[in-house]
Amino acid sequence: MAKTAEDKAPAADSAAADKGSNGTEHSTGTGPRKRETTVPPSQVKFDTQSLKSSYCNVCNGSSTREEVVVNFGVNDSWDMGAPQLLVKLEHRVVMSPHAAKRLRDMLVRLIDEHETRYGKLGD
Repeated sequence: MAKTAEDKAPAADSAAADKGSNGTEHSTGTGPRKRETTVPPSQVKFDTQSLKSSYCNVCNGSSTREEVVVNFGVNDSWDMGAPQLLVKLEHRVVMSPHAAKRLRDMLVRLIDEHETRYGKLGD
């Protein structure tokens, strides 16, 4: 299922009353809640006019609290005796941690399907 960007939906009662341990009511002050919505795949249309494909055999990444960065590149050097390995980084994808988690879940599913069809991958 495709997911849309998170949106804010107001809680039914933003200052909901909650009963404390002594039976008295007090305000929780929850305010707006974040809600993630799901769009059925039949309602998602992908525009592929600008889509570009490229090969990569190397990736690395880093993250901060606000974003995850994944770099993709190509290792053209097959000379294992070379003093230094040159990797051409060609693409950088920056995304939110939530999008990165969805990417991870999708990759796990794809690899599981691949291994079911073609056998386990080596490490």
